[in-house]
Amino acid sequence: MTTTHTGPAAVASGPGRNVLGLIALITAILGMIFACIPGALIVGWVLLPIAFILALVSLFLRDRKRGTGIAALIVSVVGTVIGFIVFFAVVAGSVDEAFSDDTTVSAPEADAGDAEEAGSEDVGSEDVGSEEGAEGEQGTRANPYAPGVEISSSDWAVTVNSVELDATDAVLAENEFNEAPEEGHTYILVDITVQYTGDDPEGSMPMTSVAYVSPEGNTFDGTEMSAMAPNSFDSMSTLYEGASTTGNIALQVPADSIEDGTLKVTPGMLADDVFVAVD
Repeated sequence: MTTTHTGPAAVASGPGRNVLGLIALITAILGMIFACIPGALIVGWVLLPIAFILALVSLFLRDRKRGTGIAALIVSVVGTVIGFIVFFAVVAGSVDEAFSDDTTVSAPEADAGDAEEAGSEDVGSEDVGSEEGAEGEQGTRANPYAPGVEISSSDWAVTVNSVELDATDAVLAENEFNEAPEEGHTYILVDITVQYTGDDPEGSMPMTSVAYVSPEGNTFDGTEMSAMAPNSFDSMSTLYEGASTTGNIALQVPADSIEDGTLKVTPGMLADDVFVAVD
């Protein structure tokens, strides 16, 4: 007689390891890392969607743990957000670099004998705002450069040679059609030299501007009332590499505290403004 032994019911095993969820988590982590590196963004953009899809699929597998799948889903979403932030930061930086023009300022060159006699040193060239003064950065309204410095962009170099603060008689005598300045205003003459330092074989017309900024902060750029200046600056002729032109710009400005104003010099369309004292 054969005896059959009946054992206790088998214990049900729990959910198994979710291998697909683990793969998704590893992929998501790698994707997030690459998404933080500007030069490897494309790798992150490829890995993160893959991780997201694998994470979703892993959540629907039967008898598998869902913890790694949920973690992979969260990491892939966070990584995508980070990727967007890095992407837009890179784009913004590229646009700013493409549409900006570094401006530098160079002190006028002096003869060796003059420099030795004056005990001066050649300060060379510097980026705008790199020198601090008692009143703030050099080249600002509060701390303008003295006339004579060369203000340069990638294609242009501008030098304010001199400023005549009482030039009304000279301007009116230059052309009978020049109108007298408004009450409380006067004409000034700004003598500048502009050199084309670019390399366009077709040359370019001077893309520079000079304006007067009053002590109150108002800007006068000559558009309020145009007048022909003696030895007028030629802004319409084409200059080729190395060529320069010199002339006067007439500006109508408030006569009160005129010497306390400054000149705003812009050596190129995308260049920074640099302020120069009027005396």
